[in-house]
Parts: sequence; structure tokens; C-alpha cells
Amino acid sequence: MSSSPDWKQLASELDGELYFDDLMRTLYATDASVYREMPQAVALPKNEADICKLIQFAHKNRTSLIPRTAGTSLAGQVVGPGIVVDVSRHLNRVLEIDPEQRQVRVQPGVVRNELNLALAPHKLFFAPETSTQNRAMIGGMVGNNSCGANSVIYGSTRDHLISARAVLSDGSIAQFDSLTPAQLEKKCVGDTLEAVIYRQLVDLLGKQENRDEIAREFPKPSIHRRNTGYALDSLASCAPFNQAGSPFNLCRLLAGSEGTLAFLVEITLACQPLPPPVAALVCVHCASIDEALRANLTALKFKPRSSELIDDRILECTKLNLEQRQNRFFVQGDPGAILAVELAGSNKEEVTETVAQLEAELRTAGLGYHYPVVWGADQSRVWNLRKAALGLLSNIPGDRKPVAVIEDTAVDPADLPGFVRDFDNLLEQHQLSAVHYGHAASGELHLRPILNLKNPNDRHLFRLLATEVAHLVKRYHGSLSGEHGDGRLRGEFLPFMVGKKNYSVCRSIKQCWDPENIFNPGKITDTPPMDTALRYEAGQTSREFRTVLNFSAAGGILRAAEQCNGSGDCRKTHLMGGTMCPSFMATRDEQATTRARANILREVLTRSSKANPFESDEVAAAMDLCLSCKGCKSECPSNVDVARLKAEWLQQVYDTQGVPLRSRLIASFSTAMKAASATPAVYNFLAGNPVTAKLLKQLAGFAPDRSLPALGKTTVRHWYHQNAKQGRSFPNGRVYLFCDEFTNFNDAELGIKTVQLLNRLGYEVVIPEHVDSGRAQISKGLLRDAQRLATRNVELLKDIITAETPLIGIEPSAILGFRDEIPDLVPDHLIRSAEDLGKNAFLIDEFITREADRAKIRGAAFTQESRRIKLHGHCHQKALSSVADTVKSLKLPGNYQVEVIPSGCCGMAGSFGYEKEHWTVSQQIGELVLFPAVRSAPSDTILAAPGTSCRHQIKDATGRIALHPAEILFDALA
Repeated sequence: MSSSPDWKQLASELDGELYFDDLMRTLYATDASVYREMPQAVALPKNEADICKLIQFAHKNRTSLIPRTAGTSLAGQVVGPGIVVDVSRHLNRVLEIDPEQRQVRVQPGVVRNELNLALAPHKLFFAPETSTQNRAMIGGMVGNNSCGANSVIYGSTRDHLISARAVLSDGSIAQFDSLTPAQLEKKCVGDTLEAVIYRQLVDLLGKQENRDEIAREFPKPSIHRRNTGYALDSLASCAPFNQAGSPFNLCRLLAGSEGTLAFLVEITLACQPLPPPVAALVCVHCASIDEALRANLTALKFKPRSSELIDDRILECTKLNLEQRQNRFFVQGDPGAILAVELAGSNKEEVTETVAQLEAELRTAGLGYHYPVVWGADQSRVWNLRKAALGLLSNIPGDRKPVAVIEDTAVDPADLPGFVRDFDNLLEQHQLSAVHYGHAASGELHLRPILNLKNPNDRHLFRLLATEVAHLVKRYHGSLSGEHGDGRLRGEFLPFMVGKKNYSVCRSIKQCWDPENIFNPGKITDTPPMDTALRYEAGQTSREFRTVLNFSAAGGILRAAEQCNGSGDCRKTHLMGGTMCPSFMATRDEQATTRARANILREVLTRSSKANPFESDEVAAAMDLCLSCKGCKSECPSNVDVARLKAEWLQQVYDTQGVPLRSRLIASFSTAMKAASATPAVYNFLAGNPVTAKLLKQLAGFAPDRSLPALGKTTVRHWYHQNAKQGRSFPNGRVYLFCDEFTNFNDAELGIKTVQLLNRLGYEVVIPEHVDSGRAQISKGLLRDAQRLATRNVELLKDIITAETPLIGIEPSAILGFRDEIPDLVPDHLIRSAEDLGKNAFLIDEFITREADRAKIRGAAFTQESRRIKLHGHCHQKALSSVADTVKSLKLPGNYQVEVIPSGCCGMAGSFGYEKEHWTVSQQIGELVLFPAVRSAPSDTILAAPGTSCRHQIKDATGRIALHPAEILFDALA
């Protein structure tokens, strides 16, 4: 490679962006695999011309291009020492939909599920469905020949790839389509690289001895998932080599080629009619994995759409994840494995009959012991649990993790029980265990041994297991890769898996297509040793840090960051729902993902030689757009809580650099409001007057267009002491109200209505002695201040808060801290008390729903008037609780209809939306879903938002007033 490529010159020539700074290079040094390799630069091309310029640059500077979409590859396909070319940022358009031909033409950065949203109005869909389907992109799916759970019906991406427009290694453009023999013959004429490619393949596959060798050495044709090497077997089955075969199409070769042969810029796919309208999931509970695999053979007789295995280790991990814990509704007890069998038909009666037949045959064969059937929308919850497996596996504490090394083997489904028994015996010989999950219907299980790749002995096992399993797979005539690809992980074993002669053919194809090795070198062929360039180094020790927050459950803050395995769940867009990650949803920048923040913190804490490695410009840049929304705490299957990591990082930086003025001002919010509350009219004038407000915002570093919060005419505490109803009887008992600082000073009317609501519903309300929630301090990283507040609150409340006398909160971010950070802030002797306190601290909506379930609160207490409500849930509520209780409480008035706005974060997130440098992103986040939904709501629709920041954001952006659910319920009292 050239020692000094002119990166600035290249950047000036591209319409897209080019980065060669340490931060971006580090973020693209890893994917979802075990590998790490620092690229020279990262390019975000805007068009085909940019791709051509990058190829020219690579020729001139003897470097390489590594195509990348979502970066979820498991075999190291998208890491390498050249230029990582990320097409997700710009090349993400659906170019043409042809409903009559059932075809769609797309750019490689189109997300699979978003494509299906575009196809749905035409009653079509693109069938292959990887577990990463909400962020996996078509370019990556072609590169890996992705399959998914339904491959037993729909096959792989290769089966749906009609044509492709590609830039070849010399910069020329080629269009690859199905060809008749005459067209193929014509393609072979000329001196272009495209003609040379066609001539070579016709010559190679035209020889009977080569086709015989391919048939002898490649995996069994009965295996749907065959992704070993280049798809010579698939191409050899085409005409003219097989007169009964499909037309010759080099797209068969490009699918699964991992970007090593050409750079795809447009892809045309075949679409399928929408699947049958009715489906059911039979979740067969089995005592063991072997029993589940034998049950799979019975299930296949009924032609299921999918049959997926989930083992006991994954089921155990789901207990530890906030989101997936709610998806365990179908699990009874602790089965050794569950086989989820999807059956579909034209109506429920037909499906019910098939379900009954399947269950009867399983019972007769003595397979399974519990057969719950899941219908409708709840099926997505089962699949979400299954699809979260990859991330959930990272939750195992410590350095030993389930490792992707033999995770993609595929055999004939009939061979699967025997193969897994042999595999488990092999592991037992090494005193190891593994996680088993995956696509039983198509004979592919994702088998992951649990290893510590920092340990030299386990690194030796990493190679040894790969070698031994390769021999096992070959014995069953299986495929070492079913859908994840060879990459640099399995390429080393290709000469053994497909035979030396076939491997030589693969090498010659790579040489013909890409003579200067520009496209993704070191993948599939001529790969480096599979145990080099790993993410962790042999003998690496994890540096220990003294932290304010307690990270002991993860083994320290560094291991908390290491929990991110790169699966990229944080790259989903607002179209896919959820909260994580709002800044990525707005910017579509990798730097704004949960993955990026965890990765850069891990890199810096591992590799920095500074006395205080937290002092890092790279970490600061990655953390800058984190809103501390807590979306990742529940939605990241690896439980990476970046809000917590960010708070600790800030405190560690403050310890050596001091606290910035604005952070100190925001953390002192309550103190300032208390002083101002002595003369609220004066404060409100200054905050509302354009001249004085402008000066205040300039002083604080706030955005000019952001309004400042107003003070109430009184405080909740002052009103309470004057108006508390101590003399009357309250048949439903006593509750304690946590009078948080935001409600007390700025939303006093809401606080007062909450007390009155609870009184009218029969509850005595007591505001106990307590201090501020600490939310402002936590959000700005002043954890030592927050620790003092947390400790004092636990000391004051631990002896009075019980299940029958709970602590009720109004502002979600304040009350939910008792469940989240507070137990990890207090001293050891108060941890148990803090945990007990968290169990009995409720949002007002949660409490009302609980009491309604106990029949202590009845709908008769409320109006029968009809009203429509649109609800936006608070981020912390979604992460640590649920909006379901809010919906249920708002439906107590019998004719109130509640619609949940499918929004993530509102974009305000406490102080984030006030800060002038974050104003634009704050508005972009709100404009994704929330603001349009609010603007489109009729004027008589009630807008509900539990969060004070959310209500402020809605008002500033739309002019509409949103109410807290407690206000709505108070106003609805009969």
C-alpha cells in the first residue's frame, strides 16, 4: 500500500463523505464478529460516481475497499485494513417497484423491513428474513446470501436475486442478468473485463470433470443453506451446463461473494405475494435439545413456514433483559428447549386443524410435554425473543462469552439430531458447553461454545474447535456456513470443505474478477489465519476503575462496555418502532449508535495509556448526541446502558477537569427554582420577556428558540401544607407522594391535581420528608452529588415505604430512578433497602392500574363522556416500566379511547433539547414521528404525555398543550 495516500484530495473529489480520523476508523474496525482491524479510512459514497472514484483511488494507492451496510457480519466480512465503504448513509433508495412483474429495484443500503413497508401496499414482500431484518440491508443480504427463519419455504437471497448493476474492479459498469445460451455466447466476446469474466466461467464450468468435482465435494443439494465458498454448485446447475437448469446468471455467484468480486450499486429482486393471512405458532416445550430436534422432523411433515430452536441458556438470558422478560409469556417453567413451529393457512379453522394434527402426532411420539399455541400479534413477541438471541448471549457476566466460530453449520435436517449429539460429545471432550439456537427446519443451528478469547488456552480452543467441527460437518456432507458466510473466519477451511481443486477454481475466479485484490481481500479465499486480528489480545487483562456507580454486576465499567457484541440493534430507524437510538434515527450516522458509544469507550479504556483514560476526545464526540433516554437499557439485547456509561464517564472527566458552568447550572436547577419561587411573577417575567430571556439563554448556552420553563404560582409542597386533608377518612389507605423538584416548582398545578385525584379515589396522600430525585445531577454526570441525594432519600424513605404504603411518583424520570440508578449509587449497607424501595415505587399510572385490578378503583368514578386521547410515552417509562399501564388507567373513563403514538424519544430528554448545539438534532428527532402525529390530531383530541420534558417539547414545536395522565383523570372524575 502507498505510505501516504492523499486523503484530503480524495475527500474533495467525492460527493459523499470521507473520514480518516481516529474516531471513525475505530468505530469501523469491528463488526458483530470477534475480529478487529483498523481501516485506513471510512467512505460514505453518495452515488455510483463516488464508487468509481474510490476504485480509481484504490488502484493508484494499492489499497482496498471493504463494502459495508449495517455491519452485523459474524465472520469478519466488513473489517479490513483498507477503506471501509459504508453505503447505508446515502445509497438507500427504493428505485422502482414493478407490481405486475413482482420485482423491485433498490440501492444496496435499503433496509429489508423498510423495503417491505414500501412493498406492502402492492401486497408483495421480499421474503428472506434474517434475525437482523429491522436493520439488515439488501446489499449485505446479497453479500452473505442471507436466509432467515422462513428459508424452508422461501430459500435464500440468491433465489430472489434477478439482476444487479455492478462496478467491476477496473471501474467499468456491468449489468448481470439471466442469459439465454445465445446471449451468454455474445457476452463472452470482446476484451472487456466483463467478457473475460464470462469466458473464464464458461470455460471452467464447461468441463465435465470440474462439474463432477463440484458435485462430489460441495455440500448436499438437499441442504437449503449452502454458503461455502463461491456458489460454483449453483452456477454449474444452470444452462448451458445443465439443459434442464435455470438460465445462466452471474447473480448466483455474486450472492454470497461477500463483496470480493464486484461492487453492487443496484439490485433487482423478485417479490412474493404476502404470506397466508392466518398463522399460528406452536411452541413445543421439550425436556432436551435432542428431543426438540426429533420433534422438528415431525413438524416438517406439516410443511411449516419455519421451525426454530431456542435452548435453555437463551431462555435463561431472557429473564435478565427488561424487554425480553415481557416476551416470555408463552414459556411454562424451565424447558430444556423450545421448538417454535409456524403453521399458516387461509383461515383459522384450517390452521387450527393442522395445529391439532401436529400436537397429536408429537404426543403419540412422546415428543414435547407442553404445546401452547400463539396467535396474532403475540407471535411477533415470540419471534422478537428468538431474534434477540445473539445480543442476549452477551449478557453472560465475565470474560467468557458464547463465541461465533462454529455458529453457522448446516446439515440435512434429517441428520441434525445425530450431528448435534456428535457436536455436544466433541465439546464434552474439551469440558465445554454451548448455546444452541437457530433454524431447525433447514438443518442450521447457531452453535456457540463459551470461550474467553482473552485467555491463550481458549484462543487455542477457538482454532481447535473450528478445525474439529469442520471435519464433523464434512462427515455429514454439510456446509460450514449456512448463511453467515466464510469471511475471514471460515475461509481458511475451504480447501478441506470443498476440496483443493475446487478451492483452486475459487481462487482463479477471484483473480479473474479482481486481479489487483481491490475488493474485500482476505475474505473467502487467501484469508489470514482465523485466530489473528481478534478483538481481544491474548493475555489481555481488563483494567479496573474506581467508579461512583456500581458496575460490579458486569464486572466493572470496562466489561459493561464490552457487553456490546456489535449486533447493531441500535441501527434500526424510526420506521421500525422503539426508542433506541434516537440520535441515530435522526442522523443515520454510525457515530450516533449505542454500538459506537460502547465500542469507543471499550477501545479507550482498553488501549489508552493516560492516567485518566476517560479524558478522550473520541469518547466525548461519540457521547455528545447521547440523550440518556434509556432506550438501550431495555431494547439492547446485550443490556448495554449507555446513559449509565455516559454519566460515569462525565464524572470521571470532571474529577480531573472540573465541572463546566452549564452542567453546574443544570444540576443546580432545583436550587435556582427554589430561590425564584419566592417571587414567581418576577422569574416568569424574566423568563418570558424576549430581551431578558435571550440574555438568560445566552448565559446558560441554551438554544435561542427554546422557551424557558415557567414557575407555578405556588409550589406543591406549600399548597399541600395548607390544604392537606388530614381529618377525613380514606377507605383505600395511605400512599406517599414523591414530590419531585420538576413537579414541585414548574408543574405545581399537576402535582396539586394528583393529590386531589388520589384523595377523591379514597387514598390519603402524604408527602414525606425527602430530597431531590438527583435526575438532573445524573443526566449531567455529577454522580457524587447524585449519590448524596440517593443515600439521603433511601435513609428517609426505607422505613415507611412498603407494598401497602407505596411511593407514588408523577415525573417518570424522577420516580423510576428508585428502580434504576439509586440502588447502584448508595453505600453497600443501603443497597438492599434501596432495592426494596424500588420495588414499591410506582408511577401514578402504574399505581392506579394496580388498584383498578384490585377493584379499589372503578370506572364508575369517572365520566361517561366520549373523548379521544393520543399518548406519547416517556422514554424512561418505556425502558423501565411500560406505557400499557398508562393506557389502561386512561381507559377507566369508559368511553375514553386511547391511541399510543408510535414515537420513540421526543428529542427533549431533560436538558439536551435546551442546549444550543443540540437544538437541531432535538427537533429532527421530534419530527420523525411525534410532531407530525401531534399536528395531525384534531383539536378536540386530548394529548397525553407523562414527561415534563415531553410536554415542553410538544408545546414549543407544535403549540399544542399536552397533559399528564393524572390531570386527564382528575378532569374526568364524575
